[in-house]
Amino acid sequence: MADPADLTVRSCAFADLEPRVLHDLLRLRCDVFVVEQDCPYPDIDGRDAEPGARHFWVADGEALVACLRRLADPDGVTRIGRIATRADRRGQGLAAALVAAALDGVDGPAVLDAQSQMVGWYARFGFAPDGPEFVEDGIPHVPMRRPAPTDGGTAG
Repeated sequence: MADPADLTVRSCAFADLEPRVLHDLLRLRCDVFVVEQDCPYPDIDGRDAEPGARHFWVADGEALVACLRRLADPDGVTRIGRIATRADRRGQGLAAALVAAALDGVDGPAVLDAQSQMVGWYARFGFAPDGPEFVEDGIPHVPMRRPAPTDGGTAG
């Protein structure tokens, strides 16, 4: 297992994903959201392949250990979601590195739906609650928004 500081965040559009990476992204998301969190839901929702979608991941050797996707919502806002880290790699800063990479260069507002217990974690990237708590697939979530950076950089 490599030192987390030595691991690199990679990203590309859906059309450029190698089949093995796509498989591993979907497998990790299924392992975390469907199996571990016991939420049977349609993870493959069609948004992964949208023209504005970009996928981010961290691999340790051949093993994909964390991932997220960044979408361009129809209203032009950037949406961050499907953040997943393999259970044995949590607490190593991998998700934070992914979120920072996904926000890098985003010059407009960004949104996400945070699991309620993660609201404080997302706040360090400049996100703030943007509506009432709601329950999705049996898990409480809070919509969050990060305003457009005023200095041309990213918040966080």
